[in-house]
Amino acid sequence: MNAFEFISRYGGQILELTGEHLYMSAIAILLAIVIGVPLAVFMTRNPKIAVTIQTIINTVQTIPTISLLLIIMIFLGLGYSTAIVALVLYSLLPIVQNTYAGLENVDKSMIEAGTGMGMTRLQLLTYVKLPLALPIILAGVRIAAVVAVGSATIATFVGAGGLGEMIMRGISTTDDQKILAGAIPAAVLVVLVDMLIGKIEKRASYRVNTARTNK
Repeated sequence: MNAFEFISRYGGQILELTGEHLYMSAIAILLAIVIGVPLAVFMTRNPKIAVTIQTIINTVQTIPTISLLLIIMIFLGLGYSTAIVALVLYSLLPIVQNTYAGLENVDKSMIEAGTGMGMTRLQLLTYVKLPLALPIILAGVRIAAVVAVGSATIATFVGAGGLGEMIMRGISTTDDQKILAGAIPAAVLVVLVDMLIGKIEKRASYRVNTARTNK
């Protein structure tokens, strides 16, 4: 029985594990966006603190995945929470960096035009800065999504399931078919997520470029 026959035979189980995989990844990405974007906005208003925040986030990225999971597990125990928190921490860097860079590089003339129209700081952020920085922000979200979906296979180490569970079963029983049955869907998910967000990113870039042309 080859890997594809195995997937066909155990499709229901693989589908369930894929659902768990997507659930953890989606929650982690959404939380990373909710935390990362406001954090980047705050960083643009306080350069000194921005350096500190970037240093902390970069430091988290240097911690090995298993070590980070074990540290979080001490406080949260086994289960989805530990895996999701770890994925959020690994997804923050590209979102924060890209949002910060995007906001910092917004065309100054657009900001001046908005200020001249009497916009408040909040209005400038909402109607000028964020829309113009959206393509760069989405590029960060795209990277974060790929990282989260790809890294979610580690969730099995803290009892959170996902496709990593099938991979670990294959490793523990030296069964290549089980390893591939978990690895192939995980790889396909990464590619699909990358393509989907990539299309959204291109549309956002087109709209921004059109707005600049018609400025």
